[in-house]
Formats: sequence, C-alpha cells, structure tokens
Amino acid sequence: MQELYTQTSTQQTSSIEVSKVLRNTYALLAMTILFSAVTATISMAMNFPYLGLWMLLPYIGLLFLVEKTKNSIMGIFSVFALTGYLGLTLGPILNYYIGMSGIEPVIMALGGTALIFFALSGYILVTRKDMSFATGFIMTGFLVAFIAMIANAFLQLSGMSIAISCIFLVLSSLLIMWQTSAIIHGGETNYISATVTLYVALYNLFSILLSFLGGSSD
Repeated sequence: MQELYTQTSTQQTSSIEVSKVLRNTYALLAMTILFSAVTATISMAMNFPYLGLWMLLPYIGLLFLVEKTKNSIMGIFSVFALTGYLGLTLGPILNYYIGMSGIEPVIMALGGTALIFFALSGYILVTRKDMSFATGFIMTGFLVAFIAMIANAFLQLSGMSIAISCIFLVLSSLLIMWQTSAIIHGGETNYISATVTLYVALYNLFSILLSFLGGSSD
C-alpha cells in the first residue's frame, strides 16, 4: 500500500512539474514574440540593413549564450537578447515584402504561422503522442538543410531555394511537435530551452510563409 501511495504521489508531482514547464514555456514564448515585434518595428523604422548569412554569426553566439545561462536568471535576459536580435533581422525583410506586395502577405503569414503552431501543439497535447523517435531525423534534417542553404547562397539556384524552404517548413513543423511532446513526457524540463526551440521554429515558419505568399523564392 505504501509503495502504491509513493508511486501515485510521484506521478502527481511529475504531472505538476510538466504543467509548470509547459505554462512557463508558453508564457515566455508569448513575451518574446511581443518583444520581437517591438524590435522588428524599430528595425523597420530605422531601415536596418539586411545582413544575409552574416546574421548567423550573432545568432550562433546568442544561442551559445542561452545554452550557457539557461539554468540561471541570466537565461531570461539571454532569451530576450536572442529573440530581440531576430526581431531586428526581420525588419528589412518585412520592409521588402511590404514595399513589393503590401501588408497582406505579412498578415497572411502571421495567421498561417499561428494556425500551424496551435494545430500541431494542440494535436500533441490532445493525443499525447511521443515524438522522441523523430529526434535523429529532425536534427540530421536541419544540419543537411543548413549546409544546403549556405551552398545555395553561392550557387543562387531558385529551384534549390524553394526546395530548401519546403524542407525547413516541414522540419520546423516537426520541431514544434517534437518539443511539445518532449515537455509533456518529461524529456524537457527547462522552459528556457523549450522557448528558444519553439521560437526558432516559429521564426522559420513565418519567414518561409512570407517568402511564398510575397511571391519570392529567395
């Protein structure tokens, strides 16, 4: 009887911890998205230059900073530094598409990104599907797509660019499902890491949808 009570108590504690991580992740994700919207607006107003592949250098550095500080209060500041920077990089992209096609593609891309996120997250939360089997596939897929993206920056093949965008679109969607699954099954206990993963997936989705809806293959 004592063993049964201990097992039940452990399960309840685990469920509470999972709920806490999930709640904190979604709260921090919402705040970072709002902060990115602010920095993107500032970037647009200041005509912040498009950095191309050079944006990856600060991005990788900030990712490393988040990883090093994720278990301390400094992790919060690191997350806002990363997401604020990514918001800045969106400014010139938004200016380009608004200048070329108006505000409609931006609104549609935002709506499409939100729809995909809530649909995929909701599916995992309802079905409680374990996506841990896809870990290797997602990580390998991102590595291959990343290398192909860098190569195509020099090759400038429009067909390859579209293919890479489609691959990133699928992988980012899978990443949302994988991260949500990791949280509810106890595989992810750090809400800062979870927030960054989901934010990057959303950033990719929005950028890709915007390029498709805006009529550009770049």
